[in-house]
Amino acid sequence: MILSDIGPVLLVGAGKMGLSLARGWIEGGLPPSALVLVDPTASDDAKSFSAKHGVRLQLSPEGVLTHVLVLAVKPQIISSVMVEVEPVVGPHTLVLSIAAGISLAQLSEGLGTKRIVRTMPNTPAQLGKGITGAVPLSISDADHDVVDALLSAVGAVEWFAEESAIDGVTAVSGSGPAYVFYMVEALAAAAEQQGFDPEQAMRLARATIIGAAALLDADPAPASQLRKNVTSPNGTTAAALEVLMGPDGLAPVLAKAVAAARRRSEELGKR
Repeated sequence: MILSDIGPVLLVGAGKMGLSLARGWIEGGLPPSALVLVDPTASDDAKSFSAKHGVRLQLSPEGVLTHVLVLAVKPQIISSVMVEVEPVVGPHTLVLSIAAGISLAQLSEGLGTKRIVRTMPNTPAQLGKGITGAVPLSISDADHDVVDALLSAVGAVEWFAEESAIDGVTAVSGSGPAYVFYMVEALAAAAEQQGFDPEQAMRLARATIIGAAALLDADPAPASQLRKNVTSPNGTTAAALEVLMGPDGLAPVLAKAVAAARRRSEELGKR
């Protein structure tokens, strides 16, 4: 399945993630005429994207014929959004949701269809480097190919049979970029404690994380092996890792953080 064969696509929610998806689709070959954006509070970025690519931008979905409906809205407003878009959902409509915590059952009840895929992308999708978890309700092989093509335009895709996996995806990769950004902050703060000024400290921290990520991307070896490659016996890295890998180190803290994010994802679905 190629993007030029898909459409029309109605994207509800032209925020950062919605626009990341839209950019990936247009760059990947989806005709601008096959995409409609709906956002009653469209940002300047959304208006600029619409004008640049000739993509229609509307305040509501009224009057739009859609084969693929993508809900890229916050979970707190999903109920009102479903009421608004339900009239344009028919037997021909495939629904793709990225609203965190909103279950397939809730989506099916609110939209009157079972042709739904619940997904969770992450912000590196802005650069085509994202990863998205996806779980279907009742879709055909052709539907699967359509969703795979749309999501692959912004990064890797992982499909799951059990819906409960999506809450885990939300906690690990959906929220995960924020964990990495915070690590940069923490590393920069530690550098300041070593006498570097704030600008130097941040440059050192940013370049270290960016470089390590690039190396991880380029080398197929397990992360554990890459770690060992940097670690000389009884050296400086080993001394640091003894702290980070200790009983109160990074692993248990991250486990608690991911568990907290998952609980919140599950709570959002119960509203």
